[in-house]
Amino acid sequence: MKIAVIIVRVLLAAMYLFASVSYFLNIMPKAPEMTAAQTSFMTGLMASVYLFPLIKITELVGGILLLIGRTAPLAALVIFPVTLNIFLYHAFLGPKDLPMVAVMLLFNLFLFYAYRAKYLPIVSK
Repeated sequence: MKIAVIIVRVLLAAMYLFASVSYFLNIMPKAPEMTAAQTSFMTGLMASVYLFPLIKITELVGGILLLIGRTAPLAALVIFPVTLNIFLYHAFLGPKDLPMVAVMLLFNLFLFYAYRAKYLPIVSK
């Protein structure tokens, strides 16, 4: 189980680090054609000015925290809203990449399960 946690943690961190670093260094590959709904959604994100960079900063911090074993339980909590929103975006607007995003969600849920003992003090009286 310990090796599986390390593998999942590093893979999830790599996904988020790649996405955030490539955004900040402006080395993103050419964006695929988007549907009208996807374009509308992305236009709204960009119009808010701060939201997309905030998401990418959260991905960067979450990815770094995942790589540090001691802070991985915190990282799983911090990165979960981003993972869930990415999953829901693809579930409703872009199902082509849904299998990969579903794996990301499963990885995050697996980390929740693996670190469940760390979360018990939060929910206990």
